[in-house]
Amino acid sequence: MKSALTPLLTPWGEALDVDNPLPEYPRPQLVRDSFQNLNGRWQYAITQTAAAPHVFDGDIVVPFSPEALLSGVQRQVQPADYLHYRRQFTLAGAVTPTADERVLVHFGAVDQHAEVWLNGILLGEHTGGYLPFSFDVTDALASGGQPASAHSASAHSAGAHSASADLRLVVRDPSDTNELSRGKQKLARGGIWYTAQSGIWQTVWLERTPAVRIDRLSVVPNVEDSHIDVTVHSIVAGPVSVMAAMPCRIEVRAEGELVAVVDAVADVPVRIPVPEPRLWSPESPFLYDITVTLGDDRVDSYVGLRSFGMGPDAGGIPRLLLNGEPYFHAGVLDQGYWSDGLYTAPSDAAMVHDIQTMKDLGFTMLRKHIKIEPLRWYYHCDRLGILVWQDLVNGGGSYRPMVVTAPVLTKQHRNDQRYRAFARTDTIARAHAMGELAETVTLLRNVASIAVWVPFNEGWGQFDALEATRVLRELDPTRTIDHASGWHDQGGGDLTSLHVYFRKFTVPKLREKTAHRALVLSEYGGYSHRLPAHSVSRREFGYKRFSTTAALARAFTRLHEAEIIPAIARGLAATVYTQLSDVEDETNGMLSYDRRVVKLPQDAVLAVNRRLSYPR
Repeated sequence: MKSALTPLLTPWGEALDVDNPLPEYPRPQLVRDSFQNLNGRWQYAITQTAAAPHVFDGDIVVPFSPEALLSGVQRQVQPADYLHYRRQFTLAGAVTPTADERVLVHFGAVDQHAEVWLNGILLGEHTGGYLPFSFDVTDALASGGQPASAHSASAHSAGAHSASADLRLVVRDPSDTNELSRGKQKLARGGIWYTAQSGIWQTVWLERTPAVRIDRLSVVPNVEDSHIDVTVHSIVAGPVSVMAAMPCRIEVRAEGELVAVVDAVADVPVRIPVPEPRLWSPESPFLYDITVTLGDDRVDSYVGLRSFGMGPDAGGIPRLLLNGEPYFHAGVLDQGYWSDGLYTAPSDAAMVHDIQTMKDLGFTMLRKHIKIEPLRWYYHCDRLGILVWQDLVNGGGSYRPMVVTAPVLTKQHRNDQRYRAFARTDTIARAHAMGELAETVTLLRNVASIAVWVPFNEGWGQFDALEATRVLRELDPTRTIDHASGWHDQGGGDLTSLHVYFRKFTVPKLREKTAHRALVLSEYGGYSHRLPAHSVSRREFGYKRFSTTAALARAFTRLHEAEIIPAIARGLAATVYTQLSDVEDETNGMLSYDRRVVKLPQDAVLAVNRRLSYPR
């Protein structure tokens, strides 16, 4: 039986403005000057039917899920429940359209299946709890004021879009009772599995665009030849005719100074030379600004000029490369959970705090574990300078202990095409997961800091890892792949990836088929020190327990001096210490769950991380 959790606020949750939470522009990789944030107080109801409720249960603070403390609700949505949202709003001047312009509503993420209605008109549906989606609401807005046929400049001036709009969602979340992606959520939480959360958990916002607009950018840096390849992907909405080849202009700036300008054509890649290139790295996270103009549309973005890859060091040992040179990834596992917001950070500053604190401790990488963060998190990694290993989100049925736990002791690797063993018998769910893989790459392709894709972890819903690797290579040949983190190695990807908690870490004798891959210790440590005043659970979960900070620091240092640092010369290429913060029962974080205490002394961690580097 799961134990009750004690409410615990972070400093940012304590200062939360419930009428204006997370007010920042949510998409730094593609910025327009039109924006209206819909976060704040909404109405909610939890019912047993999809029919719109006549009476709502109360207010909920969006974008926090109803299970989260900061939502003001703290109710667990069950698989049979319908979670209803309602928000009435009036268009702000920044997003009020003129003739031929469009208005979009964006949802950063809604867990898991959502129907979206505006002014009684069904905009559409979306399934999947981790990826953004949007709908064109222009015609539905017009119907709320006067007939859609009156949508024109004169109708705008007459107030066709100024009437109060009624936005509603109906959400279903089966959580871990179906095979779609769910991450580490579990209705019966406990141990390494956390409180299931539901509904809206990222920013909801409105945006005004021209009818012919920039849909997204593909920006691929090339360090060797000092250029970037840019594709401006366009979209046409509404009754607008356009020429076959739409001209666009791309400008590149370095600290405000124009360094390149190119006239291009939408949907056709163009190569842009970058003179006197300044490379991106954790030590020097330089970003070039990009401005793209397509007709009446203009967006701002950025790019980091860097490359990732694999290659031998001077001794022939496979290493991870950054900008063509061996670079050790000293990482920490980052679950992205918060004591008061669950999946949702209580503020932008809270996200920055986590990233900057890990940098201050000497880490050069975060492994974002089984979660896709809001785009602002990746922006902060880019500008602050920390590498990211991006996990994809696991799904599948109920995991079998003999598959996901026994390999800790047996070290046996199973063929992941045995779908029943891996709880992946649902063909539709497998196809959905592969679709989400492609969507994730499209969403995060331009993030400068992402160095490694991790499609599967510890056999959780793993299937066809070699095919997933092939698809990832095709979608994004610029990054490294850890195809099966922990165990159930299928012999693919770029990394031999080990998780070691219960035994001494030693460099394994590599088989011939894996000798070309870099050896990474992609999870280890997990040393626990529970602080009762900063814990939400009475339980203590960790792989070794220590009663004092001093004892914890000594053990951390001893582990690295005895096992980790000596292994680097023998082939160890990267490490991921478990973990950034405590999470519910887990008390093995560098930080307490409420982020108020750094549990490991900075000087001890820095002393270790300064020695985590390749021999020269």
